[in-house]
Amino acid sequence: MTAIKFVIIGYGGMGSYHKKELMPNELVQVVGVYDISQTAQDSAREVGLKVYDSLEHVLADETVEAVLIATPNDAHKAIAIAALHAGKHVICEKPVAMNVAELDDILAVAKETGKTFMVHQNRRWDPDFLVIRDLYQTGQIGDLFQIESRVHGANGIPGDWREQAKHGGGMLLDWGVHLIDQLLWLIDSPIKQMSVDFSYILGNEVDDGFILYLTFENGIRALIEVGTTNYSQLPRWYVKGLNGAAKIEDWDLSGELVVATNKADVLAPKPIKAGVGLTKTMAPPSEEATVKHAINPIPADFLPFYQNVFDVMRHGAQPIVKNEQVRKVLQLIDDVFALVEEAK
Repeated sequence: MTAIKFVIIGYGGMGSYHKKELMPNELVQVVGVYDISQTAQDSAREVGLKVYDSLEHVLADETVEAVLIATPNDAHKAIAIAALHAGKHVICEKPVAMNVAELDDILAVAKETGKTFMVHQNRRWDPDFLVIRDLYQTGQIGDLFQIESRVHGANGIPGDWREQAKHGGGMLLDWGVHLIDQLLWLIDSPIKQMSVDFSYILGNEVDDGFILYLTFENGIRALIEVGTTNYSQLPRWYVKGLNGAAKIEDWDLSGELVVATNKADVLAPKPIKAGVGLTKTMAPPSEEATVKHAINPIPADFLPFYQNVFDVMRHGAQPIVKNEQVRKVLQLIDDVFALVEEAK
């Protein structure tokens, strides 16, 4: 088994994370990097990697089989097309491009050259998402009809290119790509209706957060929320099914699963004092009516990303992250931006 020789283009936070945490040496071997930052170059040399002085030198190196693109978003298209024309396989960080038109240009070149082009949608492997996916597929709390997916922080947008529209900054093209990809991969149904609310509270030229409402043709309603001004965070996930509900607080899987027992002889809820009044509607169900469970990890039933990359490039296997799925996500993002423009 011969490892695929990779060069990382863009050795910043995410590019270096691939090398340190994601790329198994027995499958993919990082032989070098290209980055215009002296700090990134020094970091690469410290771990024994070759530092190329230009993209042209990377693409001219016949020993390099593939590149990982982890640059600012606006550079993805040009680098990907140049690498494909040079006969290299390409893995690209998300978002794959600034819009669908750019992606279509990349895919046309991938088809022309016959080289692999794949996008790293790593959040499909997140433990919290795998729990929600299992609930959706198994019906443990009945058919899901409401899904709320949130990520909240209080640190604003990172003070780099992510604050600039020309580089593809903003939260929709950052965390939004992940959360939309998770939902569209999960729910095999067209979107019937959507609305969006962008936040510009921090005064940047790009969104510092958003709330996206989606209604699917199969009846599922979803809310996707990303916030960078949230000093108190709401749960990462809250989902409702016809026979229960689940709440996952954060990536550590703290939370609970509440399942209805459906016993015929349970007592009706008794009215409780709520504020200065009484309510039966909002009273908790009787003890016999529900059972609570902890949130337990669910192992992925699909291969790790780079195992799949190896199988695709070496053996012609099917990608787990398919380009038509990536395009669907990017098309929805284009549609969201169009909605925002129409509302101005």
